[in-house]
Amino acid sequence: MSETTVTLVGNAATAVEYRETGNGPVARFRMAVTPRRWDRLRSVWTDGPTSFYTVFAWRGLAANVSGSVSVGDPLMVHGRLRVRELDRRMDEGGGTGPGGVREAGPEPGRAGDGGRRVFVDIDAIAVGHDLNRGTSAFRRAVRSVVGAADAGPEAAAAVA
Repeated sequence: MSETTVTLVGNAATAVEYRETGNGPVARFRMAVTPRRWDRLRSVWTDGPTSFYTVFAWRGLAANVSGSVSVGDPLMVHGRLRVRELDRRMDEGGGTGPGGVREAGPEPGRAGDGGRRVFVDIDAIAVGHDLNRGTSAFRRAVRSVVGAADAGPEAAAAVA
């Protein structure tokens, strides 16, 4: 089976929502991507139509995204593309994404006629700030070892 991976360059459009689920921690946010093109006739940059994507990050990446990403941050996201369709008649209460995370943000896939809604999701493999548009300070995440605290202070110190 082949998967479609994509790299998006845009801005965080919503605050990160972090939740603990049965499948582990998940972070979710909406990302706005607006293509810019050089208009040779007018000698100016012009913006194309903005597309919105729902980005999901799992486990350790979820915690790091939650602590690092704010609304408006310029980002690069690399991940697996997933397109979901929901029938509005079957889902009157609004959609939920993977892990039961409720859909929110700038009206994802809203169908005005009560028909089908389409959601474009990215299961993130990597998320980072776009350093073409600013600077960032990196802090290495401390990885915990299960059971290290039970082994005593020497083992806990060896992990840190």
